[in-house]
Amino acid sequence: MSSSIQQLRDRLTHELGRVVVGVESSVDALVIALIARGHVLVQGVPGLGKTLFAKALARALGGEFKRIQGTADLMPSDIIGVHVFDERARNFAFRPGPLFADVILMDEINRAGPKTQSALLEAMEERQVSVERTVMPLPADFIVLATQNPREFEGTFPLPESQLDRFMLRLDLAYPGREAESEILSRYGGLLAAAHGALDAVTVIDRALLAEARALAERIHVSAALSGYVLDLAAATREHPRLALGLSTRGALALLKAARIVAGLRAGDFVTPDDVKQAAPWILAHRLVLTPEASLEGASDAEIVKSVLATTPVPR
Repeated sequence: MSSSIQQLRDRLTHELGRVVVGVESSVDALVIALIARGHVLVQGVPGLGKTLFAKALARALGGEFKRIQGTADLMPSDIIGVHVFDERARNFAFRPGPLFADVILMDEINRAGPKTQSALLEAMEERQVSVERTVMPLPADFIVLATQNPREFEGTFPLPESQLDRFMLRLDLAYPGREAESEILSRYGGLLAAAHGALDAVTVIDRALLAEARALAERIHVSAALSGYVLDLAAATREHPRLALGLSTRGALALLKAARIVAGLRAGDFVTPDDVKQAAPWILAHRLVLTPEASLEGASDAEIVKSVLATTPVPR
C-alpha cells in the first residue's frame, strides 16, 4: 500500500496532468514545497505554461489563486492592500490585496522593484503581513510561486540573497520534449480550444491527505551521520573556491526537510544520502553566489552543485 506522501504525489500528478502536459518532472519538487510549507522559484523562458501550472495547483488544493505581474512601478500597497474611506461607515476599511490568497503567482518577480520584493519577505517567512501596525495572518497553506526569466537583464532587479534564501527550492523549466510539445499542439491548437477552460476538469484533493503526508514526513528517521553529511555539504559550498557565498543555515535545514520528503516519496522509513543528493539541486543552486571570476568563465550554480555532491564524502 502506498504512503500518504506517495498518494499526494500521485493525485497531484493526475490532477495537474489534466491541464499541463509533461508535469511529472516537477511534481516531486512541488510535493516537497507543499509538505514543508516552502515557496518555489520557477526559472525559465516565457511561454512554458507557468501561469496555467500555478492555476491548476490552486484548483487542486481548493484554494484561491491570485496572479501578480512584476513591473518596475509595482508598489507594496498594490500587493498587500490599502485602507479606503467608507462613506457609509464613516471610517477607513481595509481592502486586502492579492497577497491574501492560497496560491500566489508572482510573475517576473525580478521586474518588481526592491521595495516590493522586500514586502514579500514577511509574508513568505512569517505568513502574515503588517498594515498600519496591525498584523494580519495569511491562509494556512499560503504558497508563493515566483517566476523569473534568467536571460533577461534589461529593466530587471536581481533578487537579493536574503530574498532568494526565502524560496525553499528552485525549479528550472526547460522547453518540452518533442512528444510533449506535440501533445500540447494537439490538445490546445484548435481555434476554440482554451487551456484555461480545462481547469474545470481539475478536482480538489482532500486536505486531510496533505495533513497525513506532513505527519508522516515528521516520523521519517534522520541519523546523526546523515545530518553530518548535510553539514559537510554546507561546509563544502562555503569553502568552495568558485563561490563567494555558500549555503546558509536556513538552506541546510531546507535540504534536510526536503530529503525527509524524498525518502517518503520512495516509501522509505529513514533518509539516505541518495535522498539528499536527489533534493540538493532544487535546494542549493539558487542560494549559491559565484565569484566574479567563475561567472566570467561561464560557470553555473547547477554545475557547482554537481561538483560539490561528487567530491563530498558520503557516510556509510
